[in-house]
Amino acid sequence: MEQRLLSNGTKDAIASLLDDPSPVVRRALISHIESLGDAGRDFLRELAQGANRISALHARWFLMELKFADPVSEFRGFIRSLGYEIETGVFLLSRTVYPDLDISEFCSRLDSIAARCRELMVEPLSVRERCKVINRVLFHELGFRANIEDCGDPEDSFLHRVLERKKGLPLMLSILYLLIAERCGLQLEPVGIPGHFLVGCYLDGETFFIDVVEHGRFLSPVDVAACLEQRKLPMEDSYLAPTTVREVLCCCCRNLERDFDAAKQLPLAQMFASFVGEFDTAYEQNTSS
Repeated sequence: MEQRLLSNGTKDAIASLLDDPSPVVRRALISHIESLGDAGRDFLRELAQGANRISALHARWFLMELKFADPVSEFRGFIRSLGYEIETGVFLLSRTVYPDLDISEFCSRLDSIAARCRELMVEPLSVRERCKVINRVLFHELGFRANIEDCGDPEDSFLHRVLERKKGLPLMLSILYLLIAERCGLQLEPVGIPGHFLVGCYLDGETFFIDVVEHGRFLSPVDVAACLEQRKLPMEDSYLAPTTVREVLCCCCRNLERDFDAAKQLPLAQMFASFVGEFDTAYEQNTSS
């Protein structure tokens, strides 16, 4: 009810300043929203659940700063919302362990990487040529790579840590690739095959896959089948289909459950196991309704 006390002008002013990087502006905005009490909190929550991804991310940051939100509860709410989007999901997931994470900082890092890619994309370029540019920037200029020396490190499953350390699990590197591609106007897809994650391209009437472990090596469907055959695994057509965002985020949680369990951090392992259960419950309730 109190939210009605906020005029449209006040709401517009708050929304327009949420992404301002200035510490002075942020402190002033925090003070102003705090003075609004429940009305300010409710408006931030409205933005956090809205369709505008960037506004939602910034609103969640302010909710955290103002102690209006608990990161674990926020992620559980995201699961129940069924409005799954990879970038929001992976950063909210990070916050369950790193509650002080400044999401806007890492969104800006993604923006900067994408800007470098776009700088090198001289038109006209095919989708494959655009992906070659992304490969150049991510794997050669910036040196991102799969962490194969220290398997089982939970840090490899948090996107912000992957951005800081420039190494991570194939799943997280694939997610990074997807987010950069999206900022470059390419709608690529996550593809989970047994024991591995790829990035799939189904554009321009051409299907190919990108292996982030091999620095962006392009694979045809025949190549993927051959890789599976080498591992004594039968090929199924369903393996080449895009993986849902729900399953991608579930896989992130399963990896974290496994790695925290191995590290004897049982409360964290149990928390991520519970997230997987909530994803499954939300899915079953949605499909049965």
